[in-house]
Amino acid sequence: MLILVFTAFVLIAVTIVIHGFGTTSWLNYLVKRQTLADGSIRPAKRLGILICTALVLISLHIIEILAWALTYWFVLPVGELHDLESAFYFSAVTFTTLGYGDITLNSDWRILSGLEAIDGILLIGWTTAFLFAVLQRTWNRPGDNNKTPK
Repeated sequence: MLILVFTAFVLIAVTIVIHGFGTTSWLNYLVKRQTLADGSIRPAKRLGILICTALVLISLHIIEILAWALTYWFVLPVGELHDLESAFYFSAVTFTTLGYGDITLNSDWRILSGLEAIDGILLIGWTTAFLFAVLQRTWNRPGDNNKTPK
């Protein structure tokens, strides 16, 4: 069991690095390329930035789900998951905490799926906060950046 917990912690660290690198890279791009001198987002680009931000964040989650799926595929005994597509599907359902239950791991391995669900909750929360921050920034009008709401 300790090896499984260690494996899960390594994967959680890897997915946090993926998410951290992805979100900070995207934020740097937005700040350098899509903002005006006063820090506001160019009005004509607002909707496009929101759409692209959502797609970037979803792409990060797909990569993170794939990391878990590849681990399942290589670590689990042969026959536990039929193919890589099954591993990816199981990982996606687990990561999002949807939990259909149509594919389950046997009791020796299920600790991995529980820890993946915790990882998914954490990273989806991060994504929500990041997307909300970008959305707030698109609502700001030029000159509103230093004003606090009353």
